[in-house]
Amino acid sequence: MGGSIILYDGVCGLCNGFVTFVWSRDRRRRFRFAALQGRTAQTILARHGRDANALDTVIVVVDPDTPSERLLDSSVAGLYVLAGLHGGWRSLAALLGWLPRRALDVAYRLLAWNRYRLFGRLDACPVPGPEHRERFIEG
Repeated sequence: MGGSIILYDGVCGLCNGFVTFVWSRDRRRRFRFAALQGRTAQTILARHGRDANALDTVIVVVDPDTPSERLLDSSVAGLYVLAGLHGGWRSLAALLGWLPRRALDVAYRLLAWNRYRLFGRLDACPVPGPEHRERFIEG
């Protein structure tokens, strides 16, 4: 299965909600998922000189395991994901894309800094149901 990989905080209530939101709207199955706490995310991030333990953002790995592999984070990652979904989400991404990136990143940072307080912190990464398990990269 190809496609981009969404690296997310597996113990964050907001992040897990975002993953559920994406998989339920990703009819083309463009996205796979890996928790930042796993080996897969740590390996990918190490290739780019980033530490999974120091991150407070969702990251999208575009063209994983290819020479053109690149990472998108913060608001750019969010817009990329929205643009890849069906329905009005692509239009919303285009509309939000007109806003200054600095403003989008400030809003993203405020939400990220308060995510545990607002949405809770889980004791462990949830295990997806069998109907979605093949979209998750374990390890």
